[in-house]
Amino acid sequence: MTRSLVCAFIIGSLLPLSALPATTGKQDPALEHARKLLKETILIDGHNDLPWEIRTNPEFPQDVKHYDLRGKVPGQTDLARLAAGGIGAQFWSVYVPGESTDWARTQLEQLDIARRMVARYPDALQFAGSAADIRAAKRAGKIASLFGMEGGHVIENSLGVLRMYYALGARYLTLTHNVHTDWADSAALPPVHGGLTPFGESVVHEMNRLGMLVDLSHVSDGTMDDALRVSKAPVIFSHSSARAICDVPRNVPDDILRRLRDNGGVVMVTFVASFIDPAIARVEKTLNEEFKARTANVTNEAERTRIADELRAKYPLPKTTVAKVADHIDHIRKVAGVEHVGIGGDFDGNDLWPENLQDVSTYPNLFAELIRRGWTDRELKMLAGENLLRVFEQAEKVAKELQRLED
Repeated sequence: MTRSLVCAFIIGSLLPLSALPATTGKQDPALEHARKLLKETILIDGHNDLPWEIRTNPEFPQDVKHYDLRGKVPGQTDLARLAAGGIGAQFWSVYVPGESTDWARTQLEQLDIARRMVARYPDALQFAGSAADIRAAKRAGKIASLFGMEGGHVIENSLGVLRMYYALGARYLTLTHNVHTDWADSAALPPVHGGLTPFGESVVHEMNRLGMLVDLSHVSDGTMDDALRVSKAPVIFSHSSARAICDVPRNVPDDILRRLRDNGGVVMVTFVASFIDPAIARVEKTLNEEFKARTANVTNEAERTRIADELRAKYPLPKTTVAKVADHIDHIRKVAGVEHVGIGGDFDGNDLWPENLQDVSTYPNLFAELIRRGWTDRELKMLAGENLLRVFEQAEKVAKELQRLED
């Protein structure tokens, strides 16, 4: 999740599949190939913020019933579009802002929203707490639904709280979000710890013991480095891209990508336009810096909105394409290897998307682009979900061994 302070632009309008350009129609053999392949494999997306979208729905906040996924919704995710996109498993982000208070209560509420959401659509969604559960959901014709916590602040410096979140279904923890914790540095701020503190290392160890995936999206380079040194299980980046292509702190540098070969982890590439296209990242950075400078002493919300609107007109964002996302995937394959790349769209957490990759129905467009670039079916299936399943199964294996040795 990366909510810009002032950018609420939509790159590529929210069109139904029938309204996509002719190049993505039935006459496109690459697109037909992509759709067929996604029926045969398990497409696993690492990050979708639908539970937060439900929580903040202005008409019916936190109301799972009224945010009806069988009908038209204000966000980017519903059952029909999930089916059209070929999704087989989804990590639903149970995000809690680090800038807020009442972290643990809000985290429990977000887990509650996610659990009730899955329970409400038993014909389409099925809770999954393991790699085996993901495969079982696929056999049942349902979307495996897993929960990922975004931001280590929610454990409130307690391993006991971490264990209880696991018991409630959380299967990854992003070590930081956009604020530091007392034990780990975020990518969004100047470092204060230099990575992980000794307690931060104990958090990673306990996650390994539980079988909870260590997620390094949003963390500083120092935290990435320390987590790779400490973790006995493969790590994930649930929604990050390649820094060599788009130089923003949220993306993964090449030296970390190379270390994933030994760790066994996977980078799940995000679709957020400001993380994949350097031209957009530059404009957004300028816009945000000017907004912060001009609103430093402005408390009136109407005036802040007026300034934001003025800056949106002053700094229009260029468009970007599916091809740019494919560039990140190709780069990670080149540097880390095809075994270490996956998909983490970050839908319902942003409004900045490439054209024809703007909601959960559009995954086939990305796979079609990669097919045109010469990716084999074997490589595409690894990207889609087999890499993440391998990581999950290895994390479960490590957990069993640690529990055997320590309990």
